[in-house]
Amino acid sequence: MPANEPSSATPTTSASPRGAAARAQVLAAAAELFTRDGYAATTTRAVAERAGLRQGTLYHHFAAKEDILATLLEATVAPSLAYARRLLEPAEPVPGARLWALVRFDTELLLGGLSNVGALYQLPEVRGERFAEFRQVRCDLAGAYRTVLAPLDELPEDQLRLRAQLVLGLVEGAVAVARECAEQEAAVVPAAVADAAVRLASPQGCTEERLAAVREAALELAVLAGR
Repeated sequence: MPANEPSSATPTTSASPRGAAARAQVLAAAAELFTRDGYAATTTRAVAERAGLRQGTLYHHFAAKEDILATLLEATVAPSLAYARRLLEPAEPVPGARLWALVRFDTELLLGGLSNVGALYQLPEVRGERFAEFRQVRCDLAGAYRTVLAPLDELPEDQLRLRAQLVLGLVEGAVAVARECAEQEAAVVPAAVADAAVRLASPQGCTEERLAAVREAALELAVLAGR
């Protein structure tokens, strides 16, 4: 090919199909190794080998191992926060409908993710500056949970905060529950967790009739929120 003739080869970047595929391979491999072998014990070389890529290709997409972990963690919370904000736009037809819809979405996100990345939330490394954005988004998501919980019971701020953390615990614990279930049983876990969250948040109890009304209203809200 003449020196002045442009190459027809397409560079492999994160924006190209090949680049996106390589990036996804790195994330999938890292999620598996971080959760199986531990974050500290996993090297970028091991991640690249597991992904079937050269180590240099990995560094084309991620500058450091911390960047891989940050990307994995942020992917477990950012979509739920965006969804929570969309849920707050329309009026809530039945108290608890927003909560049910958010819990189901959040649980489905975690169950559909790469390995059990939520298990990495408590790593000491996550307290570092590189993970400040993840911590902020997770904090904002907890705030969204407080917002959707508030109409269900009049609580002081500290008790509302605790209740939101309990609901988040239900959601994040669903991964372990689903992994112990058969495939058909695991499919109903998100709705079951959403039911449990509404019951937890209902001080006067929650009858099956009321829960059915909450579910129906939540599904309507989900359509409005683009889900």
